[in-house]
Amino acid sequence: MEIKINSLETIHEAAKQFIENIGNRKVFAFYGKMGAGKTTFTKAICEVLGVKDVITSPTFAIVNEYTDGNNQSIYHFDFYRIKKLEEVYDMGYEDYFYSGNLCLLEWPELIEEVLPENAVKVTIEEQPDGTRLVSFD
Repeated sequence: MEIKINSLETIHEAAKQFIENIGNRKVFAFYGKMGAGKTTFTKAICEVLGVKDVITSPTFAIVNEYTDGNNQSIYHFDFYRIKKLEEVYDMGYEDYFYSGNLCLLEWPELIEEVLPENAVKVTIEEQPDGTRLVSFD
């Protein structure tokens, strides 16, 4: 599946399209270069799902928990600052990944060996014209 984000003005439409196509899957690993739009797209997904909290990248906290419009938890991870896998074990990643709640992971390449088998790989790439292309199975 490919979704094109033409601009920030259309990002919520792209997020709706993403949500409509995720089915029952819960763990999404977002791959992309620095500045590709991983956090911005994750924020749009949360907003479309009815999150009222301020949505920021959990760069220092590693994980932020939000509540969606149906009172369900959404876990937003940023593994950019992970130095060793023990940090992920110490935070109890399994409790999140296998909770049955939506998990949105940024910089998953740093923790690939603990990603659940059913994690969906999502790639966000900036195109030459400045648009973004979101790809996933």
